[in-house]
Amino acid sequence: MSVVVHHRYATVQGHRLFYRESGSADLPTIVLLHGFPTSSFMFRNLIPQLEGYRVIAPDHLGFGLSDAPTVEEFDYSFDALAELTQGLLEQLGVNRYALVVHDYGAPIGWRLAIGNPKSVVAVISQNGNGYDEGFVASGWQIIWDYQRDPSGRNEAALRKVFTLAAIRQQYVTGVEDESLLSPDTWTLDHAYLSRPGNAEVQLKLFADYVTNPPLYPALHEWLRAEQVPVLATWGKYDPFFGPDGARAFARDTENAEIHVMEGGHFLLESACDEVAALIREFLAENLPVT
Repeated sequence: MSVVVHHRYATVQGHRLFYRESGSADLPTIVLLHGFPTSSFMFRNLIPQLEGYRVIAPDHLGFGLSDAPTVEEFDYSFDALAELTQGLLEQLGVNRYALVVHDYGAPIGWRLAIGNPKSVVAVISQNGNGYDEGFVASGWQIIWDYQRDPSGRNEAALRKVFTLAAIRQQYVTGVEDESLLSPDTWTLDHAYLSRPGNAEVQLKLFADYVTNPPLYPALHEWLRAEQVPVLATWGKYDPFFGPDGARAFARDTENAEIHVMEGGHFLLESACDEVAALIREFLAENLPVT
């Protein structure tokens, strides 16, 4: 049986959110949360390999095909994005699920888990950081500089991240065979980021990222208290989140399975089949299809 993927919209708190969905409502649920600078498009090759589950992959507000109000119209923060995601899940009747997080999807997902500790029954992190040692300083320095002093010079340096060349670099870094990567990915990301006012949205979220590391102790306490099963599939050469961020999960749950793999930040682009096989095996044990 092939997996049928639906492309839907829902209105949450007055904002139209796009999401991809497969599987029926009576199946165990997996929620996929994307990172910067992409959208649920990053999961397009993974979702068809998750047969037997209900899969929900939203575009965060300001990303992909979801609404993208300006910073004057909406106060962007990771708290706000998590609240919208929680609202979407409630609207869809989802209250127990496995969580797949990447990049920005991680701090959004951690807020969901901390706020609803019994709802998230398993975590799959694909370069989704939850530990201080996961940060690669060389990749984060311009962001840290901007957070400390959002002056013209630091802002100008950070705005270069939104160029097509810089987005492409996020994809190709650490990938030995670049021909495995579809240029559609960075081209589409760049198109979304180039919408009027969206650069300011992204700057607002870069600035708000300082709120995420202070949540890590609560995340770690949740992992310890619930002994949440964790699968970390991590691109070894990610220029932003290093492998130590993957290995650290084993400190807080005895149910951690760590795979540091050849690849970069977007492992699903270069090794999707290998990652999907690990996810299916992990889910079979921790979110069995009944």
